[in-house]
Amino acid sequence: MNNDIEKVLYTQDQINERLDQLATTITNKYQNEFPVLVSVMTGAMVFTTDMMKRLAFKLNLDYVDVSSYDESSESSGQVRLVQDLSHDITNRPVIIMEDIIDTGHTLHYLKKLLADRGAKSIEICALLDKPDRREVEVEGDYIGFKVPNEFIVGYGLDYDGLYRNLPYVGILKRSVYAD
Repeated sequence: MNNDIEKVLYTQDQINERLDQLATTITNKYQNEFPVLVSVMTGAMVFTTDMMKRLAFKLNLDYVDVSSYDESSESSGQVRLVQDLSHDITNRPVIIMEDIIDTGHTLHYLKKLLADRGAKSIEICALLDKPDRREVEVEGDYIGFKVPNEFIVGYGLDYDGLYRNLPYVGILKRSVYAD
């Protein structure tokens, strides 16, 4: 797997340091709240788990599974809800946990869905932000790192279901996914 990586962008140590910083900021804000963390599966699973262990307040964990990629490496722009929440979020603060903000379609869809269900507030915590790919106006409230417009894998992010288990974030070699 490591041979398929063109360049490591963020090591496990760099990720841990940044997650500590994000967790401190989020804990300070939500210390007296009882938010629902909504992990966007499957990519945000690793990020959500590592962040959740750092958050020092009462919370519920839930997840949604959405898809906008069908079977390609390019977003279709059409978001489909595959697995819905199990918690009632009415009048609850919600923190969406996302692996990467890319085109913005998924998070735009989720923010509207959660607002329509009566969330008290909705914030986005994302490990990565790729602003050069944005097609829909969406901004993260808590961002780990900004990344270039490259195919990013590792630390939960995948290509064709692979590379999620890499302990770092890296750029996938074009030869791996190009037709």
